[in-house]
Amino acid sequence: MGDMAGGAGLAKRLCTFVSGLLECGAFCGIIFGWASLVFVLKELGYFQWLCEPPISNVTQGLDCSAQDEQFSLVFTIGSFMNNFMTFPMGVIFDRFGTLAARLIAISLYAGGTLLVAFSTPELAVLLFPAMSMLSVGGILLILTNMQVGNLFGKYRSIIITLYNGAFDSSSAIFLIVKLLYAQGLSLRAMFLFLAACSAWHLLRTLFLMPRTRIPYPLPLAYNYGLRWPGRSRSYRTYEEKRPPGEDGPEETPLEPPVPRGEAPPGMSFRACVCSWLFAWHVAWLSVMQLRHYLFIGTLNPLLEHLSHGDPNAVSTYTNAFAFTQLCGVLCAPWNGLILDWHKRGKCHRPEGAWGALADLRAAVVSLVVTVVQCLLFSVCAAVPVLPVQFATFVLQVISRSFLYGGNAAFLAIAFPLQHFGKLYGLAMALSALVALLQYPCVTLVQGPLHGDPFYVNLGLIAVVLVAFISPMVVARECRRRAKELEAAGTPLAAPPAAETSTEMPH
Repeated sequence: MGDMAGGAGLAKRLCTFVSGLLECGAFCGIIFGWASLVFVLKELGYFQWLCEPPISNVTQGLDCSAQDEQFSLVFTIGSFMNNFMTFPMGVIFDRFGTLAARLIAISLYAGGTLLVAFSTPELAVLLFPAMSMLSVGGILLILTNMQVGNLFGKYRSIIITLYNGAFDSSSAIFLIVKLLYAQGLSLRAMFLFLAACSAWHLLRTLFLMPRTRIPYPLPLAYNYGLRWPGRSRSYRTYEEKRPPGEDGPEETPLEPPVPRGEAPPGMSFRACVCSWLFAWHVAWLSVMQLRHYLFIGTLNPLLEHLSHGDPNAVSTYTNAFAFTQLCGVLCAPWNGLILDWHKRGKCHRPEGAWGALADLRAAVVSLVVTVVQCLLFSVCAAVPVLPVQFATFVLQVISRSFLYGGNAAFLAIAFPLQHFGKLYGLAMALSALVALLQYPCVTLVQGPLHGDPFYVNLGLIAVVLVAFISPMVVARECRRRAKELEAAGTPLAAPPAAETSTEMPH
């Protein structure tokens, strides 16, 4: 392919895509491989001073429940920051652009890796700021990478989905740390290497990423990177040079412009936030995310409990869990197939307001499937049999891939697109507050329940059932919108101007 009339050629765009996939898959979500890192940290004696002699002489070894609680607290705070900071990080990205956002992300990431590298069992408290910095730096890196899909037109949605899946798969990096540690490589050396990778992030920022943002649809002769700083900043100029009547690819913009004219009643950001549709969706996201975070944060003590303290069994199952996380990038596109089922195999696809309604109906199916998956995962996690956990690991990674992809897709479908970024950040921030409940749950298991999570797992199954309310609310909204469209006699294919005003009534 040519150079896009002086713009970024195919080779450059492919380099941006591949390097972005590597970045998301190797750096952005490594905190979710916490179970593998905890195994190494325990070997090194982090928080070991919290272990005490057992109260009963029947128990062998030390009672390290307080140590497990401390590790769980590190993960709780780190995962909380991952979600809660999504909203302010998104504001920074929108306000200051890609270059500034990535420089902040690289600084946080480098600082977090250096803190882990120079931590010791005596300075184990450094894990708290380190995991938080890795978490926030990672989420900001993936936020800046989401726009790369804008470079590829009709393949944009597939690339964005792959990046989200790569984010899930990046949790396997701590498995590599665990395996290399077993071969004699020190924790310090490995994290110094991760810190040194900041140079690669910086080079990619300068040469393969824009200074502001990648527009969508892509303007003619658009270019980006350090060698063409003027072009990467001239979105308005290139938009004005687009030939009259020439439209870009027919895809939903990642960062869509606000529609012309005043939004119809009930379409304001405040109205969206105060709607039952958004409230129950946040509940849908929150309860299932709590289930996932609690499972990841307590996997190590759970395996110790089920294996009766056998370190070889704990190591084997920890490795198996980390390997399944690699499949997140493969599972991520499946939910997109469900959401787009009504767009395939039909001669006359619904368009306009009816097309928006078809999207919302497909979202109901996606929401239900995601809850069913999480419910099956929760049931398997509650079974106190060690081999059953292999099935739990598989269901967990599929459920998690559906959860986050479905969350973003639903918000884009059900609400005005000009509010997507704010609603996405707010939903993640609110769900982060609910995720803080994982620490009291861990305290309950390690204290009154004496390390047996069975009753907490049963309670979480009941909590996950609450998520079924959200698809019920959405289905009721679909019926209401269908009646309104039928009463108004809305044609199958509404004109573009009318579609904006009727696409997301509230």
